[in-house]
Amino acid sequence: MSTFGIETDERTQVLDVTDEVRAAVPEDATGVCTVFVKHTTAGVIINEAENRLMGDIEDFLDDLVPDEGHAHDALDGNADSHLRATLLGSDVSIPVEEGEPALGTWQSFLFVECDGPRRREVVVRVVEG
Repeated sequence: MSTFGIETDERTQVLDVTDEVRAAVPEDATGVCTVFVKHTTAGVIINEAENRLMGDIEDFLDDLVPDEGHAHDALDGNADSHLRATLLGSDVSIPVEEGEPALGTWQSFLFVECDGPRRREVVVRVVEG
């Protein structure tokens, strides 16, 4: 298991973490790689790491879930972040062959911040088999 940190600058932000995930996968590993976000207000997805699309994802999440009007806001004011992260999910799994995640041509691992700016942790675990 390997862990890496991420610093975010914006409330909602998409970052390409493909290089960090690749670096965390052992060179000779074959099996399944799980990338897991250790937070309830962030997520991880697989999609294209194209700047305009990453901006579109940020805008989509902001448009989809209103910032205010949620019961949890009475506690700490970030219900929108929890709801956005719920839509994304906290993990993705992908086959690994000889140390390489089996991503498609345009696929990348994207970390999605929903309650930034913050310092976050991502766990990468390969189960060989």
